[in-house]
Amino acid sequence: MFRIDSLTGSQAEILIPQFIELLRDAVDSGASIGFIPPLQESDAIAFWRKIISDVDAGTRVLLAAQNDGQLVGTVQLGLETRLNSLHRAEVQKLIVHNHARGQGIGAQLMKAVEAEAHKHNRSLLVLDTIQGDSGDRLYRRLGYIEAGVIPNYARNGAGVLEPTVLFYKLLST
Repeated sequence: MFRIDSLTGSQAEILIPQFIELLRDAVDSGASIGFIPPLQESDAIAFWRKIISDVDAGTRVLLAAQNDGQLVGTVQLGLETRLNSLHRAEVQKLIVHNHARGQGIGAQLMKAVEAEAHKHNRSLLVLDTIQGDSGDRLYRRLGYIEAGVIPNYARNGAGVLEPTVLFYKLLST
């Protein structure tokens, strides 16, 4: 059985090799998370170091799903810091390792990120995903509402520009 924890920067630092493996698995399997294969080790390290810096600064929440000490999934909550936007946050980089998919980990990570949003007094969540991918279906199932589609938003591993769907969810306060 897996467990989900909100990590401190130092806890995340210890898991960097596992975070890199999780990111590599996602990129290699075609996930649209800002990277194109092959993922360079230096890019992955720089990415996770920036995330840890944001966690330490209090502008990001990093959740990790682990099964017997092995990282199987993650999601982030980017906390908006502008005074007129302190009620919202962005769900970012929901990743579940290929070998752990189909076990409800993604849905549980999303429920956990919503709970974290409540803890940080956020009532509006926003996110985006490639139109028609597994995330698109998951977010709809979890009650996220489509705000619109942007064509040619992100380049996939094959170099093709794909549309992204913007979603939002109003959380009860």
